[in-house]
Amino acid sequence: MVYESYVTERMHAERALWESEERYRRLFEAAPISLWEEDWSAVKGFVEDLQRDADEDFSAVIERQPEVLARAAEKVRVLAVNEATLKLYGAESEDQLLATYETQAKTTPRHGFKQRLLGLIGGHFRVTAECDDVRQNGDRFQIRVTHEILKEHREDWKRVLAAVEDITEAIALSRQLEHQATHDSLTGLVNRREFGIRLQRLLRRMDREQVEHAVCYLDLDQFKVINDTCGHAAGDELLCNLGTVLAQQIRSRDTLARLGGDEFGVLLEHCPLPQAMGVARALRNATNDFRFVWRGQSFRSAVSIGLVPIRGNRSTVTQALSAADAACYAAKDKGRNRIQVYHEKDVELARRHGEMQWVTRIQRALEEDRFTLARQPIVPVLSSGAVAGMRYELLLRMRDEDDQLILPSAFLAAAERYNLSTKIDQWVVQTAFRLLEREREELARLLLCSINLSGLSLLDEEFLHFVLSKFAAGEVPPEKICFEVTETAAITNVSGAISFIQELRKLGCHFALDDFGSGLSSFAYLKNLPVDFLKIDGAFVRDIVDNTIDRAMVKSINEIGHVMGKQTIAEFVENQAIFEVLKEIGVDFVQGFATGQPEILGPV
Repeated sequence: MVYESYVTERMHAERALWESEERYRRLFEAAPISLWEEDWSAVKGFVEDLQRDADEDFSAVIERQPEVLARAAEKVRVLAVNEATLKLYGAESEDQLLATYETQAKTTPRHGFKQRLLGLIGGHFRVTAECDDVRQNGDRFQIRVTHEILKEHREDWKRVLAAVEDITEAIALSRQLEHQATHDSLTGLVNRREFGIRLQRLLRRMDREQVEHAVCYLDLDQFKVINDTCGHAAGDELLCNLGTVLAQQIRSRDTLARLGGDEFGVLLEHCPLPQAMGVARALRNATNDFRFVWRGQSFRSAVSIGLVPIRGNRSTVTQALSAADAACYAAKDKGRNRIQVYHEKDVELARRHGEMQWVTRIQRALEEDRFTLARQPIVPVLSSGAVAGMRYELLLRMRDEDDQLILPSAFLAAAERYNLSTKIDQWVVQTAFRLLEREREELARLLLCSINLSGLSLLDEEFLHFVLSKFAAGEVPPEKICFEVTETAAITNVSGAISFIQELRKLGCHFALDDFGSGLSSFAYLKNLPVDFLKIDGAFVRDIVDNTIDRAMVKSINEIGHVMGKQTIAEFVENQAIFEVLKEIGVDFVQGFATGQPEILGPV
């Protein structure tokens, strides 16, 4: 009886082992990504013998004798590959693929072999590496290999599983987005953010290098005339052409950037003031000589230039750009089409007549309650019949002394520079909550109300407490509020932004990353930011019908957003044609004149 029981148990165990192996094989073959099952036991023995004979680490050996790595790679024995592997490499059969693989391994180790091997030697039984590979037809592509040694074989290395992913398109998109993050989409010049980074890098070296640099701030004179008479397409063409002209006037080591609108910046490295003045004159003369022709109309160009010498290590990026901006305004005040070198008195004059005027107007508008809110619907793309609830974004407007509406693009930059944006955000949040609490029926139908926040508010602990107190004291359910933050503001201080977002998400609030695609440096930030929605920058959306590049960008952002579990919202949807393209792409929500214009809300 004991013997029979033993035989029965052994048969059950063998049966269970066979069934487990069968399940593994079925999963292995059906897996949608490339899988390689390998035997590394001979590699293990080779490395151990080599380390023992050489009396040093394997990493030191391959530094001295690189050919040793190829010898080790030859000892990898491929046990099996799945069907997805044959498709990935364009092979007709497993034998064909393995024959090519073994031939190439004799000269060049494959699949990130070095990183994988060093990981195993270091006791890391799961290693990921990115590297180049080659298909059967000779085409090179980029892969990510996740290499794991199965638990029961960590002593003998007889069974190693490698999962191979084709990341060629992802890397190409990352590079494209990286370029987008540092360059202006219209002119192809460096953008404001990258210009600031390069200036910051220069300032950090100032304490080690006794040299002088300079910054030029250029503002086109009467650019608005071309936009108003010929349209924005003409204005865009002028900026592109003029960018090419200006680039020809500077040295290869200098940086020309489009800072925004019709403003350009030039960073002159190792350039004393007399030499910088010469460059500034060349820039002004080239602009004056440039003739812009649009549909038979000819326009002359002129530019006001602020020039700031950078000496010592006392300046910050903000101070240098502010001084250059102010000097440029002083040049305009003195008659335009001239160069103004930075001096304290000129800066004070510029501030008095420039941004400080906006500061005064903003403060007065807050005191006199002359801000107001508009509401614009956010519409689901796939919707049949009546929608069960409302989604909308609250948009800020200022009323001037004559009761005319002013859009935030006119005053928010000054508000942020002079630390008034958080006060404005407090007004917006408080007013929004009062409106929602007053309209009980509307609040019941509301699905989501989006409220914009500035980057400064994300880092202000008092503002966070202010918002939390409003939820605690009021009747607005947190799950009906979505706070929108711009991509640039979020990545300026990622840890602070994440902390702010997480605190409010605990209550049930939602978050959207606004203007996504306009200034991102890497999708790595998106992985870490706990947001629910991506609002695709309207700059990509408005020309999506005719511009294949914009369409590809929107499609890529939408797909990656969905992979990361986030819903997408497209802005600037101004007509039905744009809507239909977005519907075809699969964007979740749209916002723009095609689905609803902003509606000014009454006073609270």
